[in-house]
Amino acid sequence: MSYLVLARKFRPKTFGEMVGQGHVVQALENALTTQRLHHAYLFTGTRGVGKTTVSRILAKSLNCQGPDGQGGITAAPCGVCQACRDIDSGRFVDYTELDAASNRGVDEVQSLLEQAVYKPVQGRFKVFMIDEVHMLTNTAFNAMLKTLEEPPEYLKFVLATTDPQKVPVTVLSRCLQFNLRPMAPETILEHLTGVLQTEQVPAEPQALRLLARAARGSMRDALSLTDQAIAFGNGELVETGVRQMLGSVDRGHVFKLIEALAQGDGKTVVDTSEALRRDGMSAASTLEEMTSVLQGMAVLQAVPSRAESADSATDPDAADTARLASLMPADETQLLYSLCLHGRGELGLAPDEYAALTMVLLRLLAFKPSHAAASTATPEKKTLNEAQGASARAPAPVAAPAPMARPPAETPPPTAPTPPVQAPAAASNAPASAPAGHRLAVVDEPMRQSDPRPPPTDAPAKVVGMPIRVQPPPGQRDAPRTDEQRGPAAPIPPSEDGDFWYATVTQLVAAESITALSRELALQSQLVGRDTDQWILRIERETLNQPSSREKLTAALNALGHDIKLAIEIGGVVDSPARRNRHAAEERQRVAEEAIHSDPEVQMLMRDFDAKIVPGTLRPA
Repeated sequence: MSYLVLARKFRPKTFGEMVGQGHVVQALENALTTQRLHHAYLFTGTRGVGKTTVSRILAKSLNCQGPDGQGGITAAPCGVCQACRDIDSGRFVDYTELDAASNRGVDEVQSLLEQAVYKPVQGRFKVFMIDEVHMLTNTAFNAMLKTLEEPPEYLKFVLATTDPQKVPVTVLSRCLQFNLRPMAPETILEHLTGVLQTEQVPAEPQALRLLARAARGSMRDALSLTDQAIAFGNGELVETGVRQMLGSVDRGHVFKLIEALAQGDGKTVVDTSEALRRDGMSAASTLEEMTSVLQGMAVLQAVPSRAESADSATDPDAADTARLASLMPADETQLLYSLCLHGRGELGLAPDEYAALTMVLLRLLAFKPSHAAASTATPEKKTLNEAQGASARAPAPVAAPAPMARPPAETPPPTAPTPPVQAPAAASNAPASAPAGHRLAVVDEPMRQSDPRPPPTDAPAKVVGMPIRVQPPPGQRDAPRTDEQRGPAAPIPPSEDGDFWYATVTQLVAAESITALSRELALQSQLVGRDTDQWILRIERETLNQPSSREKLTAALNALGHDIKLAIEIGGVVDSPARRNRHAAEERQRVAEEAIHSDPEVQMLMRDFDAKIVPGTLRPA
């Protein structure tokens, strides 16, 4: 007889044998008991949590005939009638399972739906189970919509998927949806213990804990790993063998790393990392185990009473976790947890994963405050608190009134200093008042927080005027200033060369003889000299003086009838075509604004309705 794997051998046959899915089992049992049955069910969840299993149990509940053949719809199928045995063995003619991962087209779905017109042959209901339904094509979904919405009374649909987001909403709205949750490690551990006791396989509790954590919520994965561990351990499960099979890091190394990080011992951190490298342990597994321990430490630091719970009494690592929780501050625990969690993503980026592991561990030491700074900060804080407490207990003196400031031309008469007046303790918080014609002296003491009143002084405080800085708007802090932001352009002095150059450039631009950089060179330059065969242009930015731009401008001038060569110099530009264009535009803008402001209707609106013209919205026509 061939060996049957544990995942198939211990597949639940009834709802009562299912573990970890009580919310789904309760809903289905109540629906079967009251016979409030829907025609379509959708089971979602990750791999190995029981989607196919619950669909088979549901099919048996609908078609169970009882041990005597007189049974009906029940929440507890007998498992001995012909229908139950055929469904368990996969031979029931009225129960059809379709794998949508390999039969995802419209033809396969249409072939399945053609069977819906026929009544059940053996059972009470036909059950169509479509696994991984999200893999169906859009045309296949559309083909089954009508039948899924109004199937015959003897037909039930059961859909299963690991990715419900890919299922169209038109399908979701026609089904009752049940989400099968990942199982907790404690639930998997309890189930594995019962399975191995039935199989009479000796197993250490810590080995089963490793398998339960490695399953990551999937019972099928847990049973498959248990099969592998039994073969690896030659019929028994021991912690060292299971840890070696899984590639898990010994918790002793993890505790040693965390203790070294708590004490700031960088040498131990590096030595432990090198030991893990020599032993061939996985760096990702190391960080995973560290996050698990740090999570337990954070829980103990937030809720110390958890150390006395029943789970901690059975966990062999609970004592070490509690000891480390008392060594490391809570903020450092949170920081190290975050570093380990995000450090797993950096392992694949580094050329050596162990080097990346060492860097992740040493990162906490880089952000860890030094002991010297911590030791000096505490006495200072204590001294400050004592000083503040003493100042709060002692009554603060009230400042003496200072003489009123006089004009500089007058010489203030000599006055005797007024002794400080001791304020009563009952009125220590009352504000001090100054006599008429006097002002209180202002003393700059930022550390006096317990008593905001100024200390006594004999001389009036010196008032120093500070210039006010106006901060530009956020959008203009770093942006370069444009011509519009520089203010109105200065008047351009008339010159013969300027008029000639402006007319020439305007003619070239209108004829599109110059474009792009050559056009900018002409507009931004000033003609400072003309000879029979050479013109001298001056520009402010050297970036405009490109050989190609200069050659194109020279060629355009030659085509216009000026047989010359251009010479470019760098300097200040006073009269350029661009400046003249800007000056003309500003003049048109000024004339337009004056016309608007002098308009009688506009003045009436501004006077009667308090209307305002938004700056920058007026443009000359």
